Amino acid sequence: MLINYNYPKHVYIVCGNTDLRKGINSLALLISDYYEMDVYDDSLFLFCGRRNDRFKGLYWDGEGFTMLYKRFENGRLQWPRNREEVSEIT
Repeated sequence: MLINYNYPKHVYIVCGNTDLRKGINSLALLISDYYEMDVYDDSLFLFCGRRNDRFKGLYWDGEGFTMLYKRFENGRLQWPRNREEVSEIT
């Protein structure tokens, strides 16, 4: 299933560096344990590694998790690096 980006109620940026070698289970555990948020709450969570040219997304679609991976060929992201925060995009 592809994500309709207008569909999730919330889109969160997980600030700081995340090890992008982590899979679905590890990223879901990070959200639920470290940030104490519900990964099943119709939310898309975005993670960025040390390199600002790639990111991952994690989304629960009601039947299972979908993981997105994006790598930019040209350009980089400006990603907030304060590890203690999760910021909602409006």
